[in-house]
Amino acid sequence: MPKALILANSSSGLYDFRNEILTGLMDEGFEVTVSLPDDLKAKELQDEGCKVIHTDINRRGVNPVQDMALFGAYRRLLKSEKPDIVITYTIKPNIYGGFACRLARIPYVSTITGLGSTFERGGTLLKLIVAMYKTALKGCSCLFFQNEYNHQIFEQHGIRGKKTVVVNGSGVNLDKHKFEEYPGHKDDVTRFLYIGRLMKEKGTEELLYAARKAHEKYGDKVSFAAVGYSEEDFEEPVKEATLAGYFKSIPYQKDIHPFIKEADAIVHPSYHEGMSNVLMEAAATGRPVITTDINGCKEVVNKDVSGLLCRPRDKESLYEAIDRFMELPMEKRIEMGKAARDHVEQKFDRRSIILTYINEIKQIV
Repeated sequence: MPKALILANSSSGLYDFRNEILTGLMDEGFEVTVSLPDDLKAKELQDEGCKVIHTDINRRGVNPVQDMALFGAYRRLLKSEKPDIVITYTIKPNIYGGFACRLARIPYVSTITGLGSTFERGGTLLKLIVAMYKTALKGCSCLFFQNEYNHQIFEQHGIRGKKTVVVNGSGVNLDKHKFEEYPGHKDDVTRFLYIGRLMKEKGTEELLYAARKAHEKYGDKVSFAAVGYSEEDFEEPVKEATLAGYFKSIPYQKDIHPFIKEADAIVHPSYHEGMSNVLMEAAATGRPVITTDINGCKEVVNKDVSGLLCRPRDKESLYEAIDRFMELPMEKRIEMGKAARDHVEQKFDRRSIILTYINEIKQIV
């Protein structure tokens, strides 16, 4: 029985967005082991038949001591598990897992799930990251990108694997995220929902500004809520917004579908994405989306048909999009939700994306 080892930085990210790859590999006769830094979805993965191994990862920033410890942990893991193929996601598993696989001469495939802020800021850190990526991915049997823009940026920096495949993100499970009729709340309150970490790069400053300004205009006829953890820098601003009555913060939820179901629209003012899973899930549920006009977000939106776009890092532009949505009649909002579902059915069905991954993996092993 061939063995696949998955290196990832989040159990929820792996289970919620890439679980079908694991179950698909097991259906093909693979033994699957996953390496994760947390146990939020460890039980679910184990119940499906995966072996789960804990591996500490500092997800934020660069710490040479911790990062070298991660590299050492991956080397030991390869030696003990003896996988036939390794599959890596996100920057640190991609880089340090790639280093370890090259040294061990074990084939590996990696997925670029987004570029992060380093590629925007440039400087010495970018030069370091590019050099590490070049070395780590040089031996990668197949390098997956979630949008063409990210692929072109890597090409410009000379970062390449042996083969490249561009897919439409992780796709969305259309059965799990089923279409829901538009809520039509009896209290006539328009409910906007944000899903994800409250942090600068996800547009939290702009979101809080737009929520305050919309509340000033529409009063109790508008509601803003966020589901997810708050980064330290935004704990106080979020608390102030909550006390002021124009924002509600809800802790991370394992099942996000009921929250999307009750929302009138999903707001996602991110600065950069690989391909936004939040937007795909919202659209699949039949909810209009308001998001930034950037690669990784705009592809999920049929502009002005299934959602609205605003300029990134522009609080007034975000507010204007929200204000436009507030002025839409109920019939138009319902049409947008249906168009959103149609759009992801045509372009983001996870089944076709998983098939692409598994076919590539079977060619390697």
